[in-house]
Amino acid sequence: MSSARAGKLAELAAEIHDCRRCPRLVAWREAEAADPPRRYRGEDYWARPVSGFGDPAARILIVGLAPAAHGANRTGRMFTGDRSGEWLYAALHRAGLANQETSEHRDDGLKLSGAWITAAVRCAPPANRPTPDERDKCLPWTVRELELLTDVRVVVCLGGFAWGASLALLGAHGERSRDGVSIAALRPRPRFGHGTELAAGRYTMLGCFHPSQQNTFTGKLTAPMIDAVLVRARELADLRDPGPRLPA
Repeated sequence: MSSARAGKLAELAAEIHDCRRCPRLVAWREAEAADPPRRYRGEDYWARPVSGFGDPAARILIVGLAPAAHGANRTGRMFTGDRSGEWLYAALHRAGLANQETSEHRDDGLKLSGAWITAAVRCAPPANRPTPDERDKCLPWTVRELELLTDVRVVVCLGGFAWGASLALLGAHGERSRDGVSIAALRPRPRFGHGTELAAGRYTMLGCFHPSQQNTFTGKLTAPMIDAVLVRARELADLRDPGPRLPA
């Protein structure tokens, strides 16, 4: 079953990589690849939509904002090649969800156990600000992804944009509150906060500040804060014992 699921996720990834639904994002991702900063000149940029990454048997789904222009848009893997990824994967390693703390390129040996990483938008957006329309055009990809990740029980939302996208995702997935209301239609709309939990049908949504440089450099997000969120995610997902690290 795991092998079949991995194959279907790979097929979905191939479809995502060919997506050109958002002209603004297509133009931006390709323009950034054509004129990169000096430190990345000469590198072969991915410059396509970025698919999800991780364990097909994941019980924790981590939702980010979008690829960074010179991070995942360069390397082709979620949260890889930038400071946000350094923070996130180091935290996942401490939580026993990754076999190593670094994430530099697609062939660096990184593996996840119990977790899958995706994003609300699959292409790098100008100023890291995708539009609501671009988010909505990406939503069907994430719905299909979640349909294949049948073991997921916890959705960790990295920031307010990912929180809103996850409400839409679980609503489109058919999840309802204890009162029978679609998760996407809840009013007042559940507000994002670091450590906030929301029962969403068969899932629990869990808020976490995004590991952006703006948040980590200012101390808005600290290592103990993100560690606490991932420990809680493990508990909610019934992954209480991290166990031994995977071999590198």
